[in-house]
Amino acid sequence: MCQLLTEWGAGDGSALDKLIPLVYRELRLLARRQMRDERAGHSMQATDLVNEAYLRLMEQQDARWQHRSQFLAIASKMMRRILVDRARRRGYQKRGARAVHIDIGDVAVMSPERPDAVVALDEALKRLEQHDPRKATVVELRYFGGLTIDEIAACLGVAPITVKRDWSLAKAWLYREIQHSDR
Repeated sequence: MCQLLTEWGAGDGSALDKLIPLVYRELRLLARRQMRDERAGHSMQATDLVNEAYLRLMEQQDARWQHRSQFLAIASKMMRRILVDRARRRGYQKRGARAVHIDIGDVAVMSPERPDAVVALDEALKRLEQHDPRKATVVELRYFGGLTIDEIAACLGVAPITVKRDWSLAKAWLYREIQHSDR
């Protein structure tokens, strides 16, 4: 898989075609995780999310892919952006009386059933990224990508204990930030 990632990053489009079947199952798991509590009769299925992410992945030029975790992290980030864009297109915004409580430990937050929560979390995560990019990356990899502490540590080149500390601090920071923005 690493060889295919390298070839794709060097501009070989056929490498992506070979890579996708190898990671499709994992991409579906990512999509299902992000859409777990979708309401019945919704317009987007996990397969749609995977397909849209695949199209965006195909547009990646000159990516320097190093390992599977990095690839899954990028795919997860793209899925998050797709869901956030979809929530914004639906015109949902949380403000004032429509303020929402978001529990960072509850993956159901990313359900398009609650687009206001999707947008609120995305806005808070963007602020965290400005404040501390590594913690924001840990949140994306752990919460949205479903990567383990060890996988994140390998991806970021830090010790697992650092990832645990970043994850804990980021959750607290996001909780405080979201609660503060609700006022």
